[in-house]
Amino acid sequence: MQISSSSSSAKLTNLHMMRSSSDHQHQWRHNYNLKQLFVPSSCPNLSVSNSPLNQSVAAIVFGGGPDPELYPLNKTRSKGAIPIAANYRLIDAVISNCINSDITKIYAITQFNSTSLNSHLSRAYSGFGIGKDRFVEVIAAYQSLEDQGWFQGTADAIRRCLWVFEEFPVTEFLVLPGYHLYKMDYKTLIEDHRRSRADITIVGLSSATDHDSGFGFMEVDSTNHVTRFTIKPEKGQQDIVSMENRTTTTNEGTSSCVPSTGIYVIGREQMVKLLRECLVKAKDLASEIIPGAISEGMKVKAHMFDGYWEDVKSVGAYYRANMDSIKRFYDRQCPLYTMPRCLPPSSMSEAVITDSIIGDGCILDRCVIRGSVVGMRTRIADEVIVEDSIIVGSDIYEMEEDVRRKMREKKIDIRIGIGEKSQIRRAIVDKNARIGKNVMIINRDNVEEGNREAEGYVIRDGIIVILRNAVIPDNSIL
Repeated sequence: MQISSSSSSAKLTNLHMMRSSSDHQHQWRHNYNLKQLFVPSSCPNLSVSNSPLNQSVAAIVFGGGPDPELYPLNKTRSKGAIPIAANYRLIDAVISNCINSDITKIYAITQFNSTSLNSHLSRAYSGFGIGKDRFVEVIAAYQSLEDQGWFQGTADAIRRCLWVFEEFPVTEFLVLPGYHLYKMDYKTLIEDHRRSRADITIVGLSSATDHDSGFGFMEVDSTNHVTRFTIKPEKGQQDIVSMENRTTTTNEGTSSCVPSTGIYVIGREQMVKLLRECLVKAKDLASEIIPGAISEGMKVKAHMFDGYWEDVKSVGAYYRANMDSIKRFYDRQCPLYTMPRCLPPSSMSEAVITDSIIGDGCILDRCVIRGSVVGMRTRIADEVIVEDSIIVGSDIYEMEEDVRRKMREKKIDIRIGIGEKSQIRRAIVDKNARIGKNVMIINRDNVEEGNREAEGYVIRDGIIVILRNAVIPDNSIL
């Protein structure tokens, strides 16, 4: 993961801390919307660990940098803030993994397009826990007398925030990208790290996958010792490494090439030594700190993960992750937490819905929805057909009297939502979009890539993406 070094849309802010208060100590437990994470894997075993994780481990979660392949979904928000599975944000999956694994000291480092993410974390987890030992603390990009610029990368961000992380006497830091979709038992990971007496443990994917990995590749021997770490070559180069683990035999024994997930467990002392003594100019964890640690002779081990894992780094990956959320089972033992919104139940009037997820507070008239994810506050009119699509939803309800008044005053022609007799197939409709009547969003010409941003949409990976707040006129065919 990279953190942007410059962006006109995001602003440097003062260091923002948030801690739970006694007035809210019971709110988190009782008011959370306990939807279940939809990926199959074992739930954390709460009975094991020599040193309690809630006292000895702190999680450092990154909100995500500017990834062009996700545009326009990250035009006004960071990757971690992108809505997923109707009711959630991507970062909720990672925060929930921490909570379910009893890791209760969680720092979220944010910078690129961070306003929405900071707001979500502050509102969703402000009542988390009791006292200062249980918290989700947002650290926004900040200026100081020594450093007056942006975070220059993941390693630079951690180095500049060590004074915050050192407040508690933890023994390990768990470093997590905040925009991956998976469920992992972090207790098992920490125990593996401690059992092997490793300085750094990297989570690798043990199963073959067709997805791209931007977090590097490990050369791992038969004892799971990482002997080499490299970043994947640029797309199109001839020597590109296959995502499927490759096993080779040399004079030194058998080794495998394993893709990294970008998830690291790093000892506290080792982290401080690497950032403040050995590699004081390093900016990135994956490309500089990990190879540097190996060169310094530190013990770097691999922890293999064989569950579902999706790096939401492109429009295609985002679409795939939402479609997977429909097919996979929810796990009542390992809930996925998010902000309680107190929305009314969704209203459905003769709607026909199959193989879909419907978020809270939707108003669905006589429509047909197949294999789709419909986000909060979505309004779908009569005779609409939605197939294999993602409707992100809306931030507000438009009151009937306000809509009629604005139409009379010609301030709007189309209300938020999807108008009568429209058809949407294999598309993503971002928040607050206004889709007129008799609109067909079907990628009629089977275009793979296209930029019609001025007209309110783009095409990525063959998927039409309707921009946030876009207006698609009546009778349009896309």
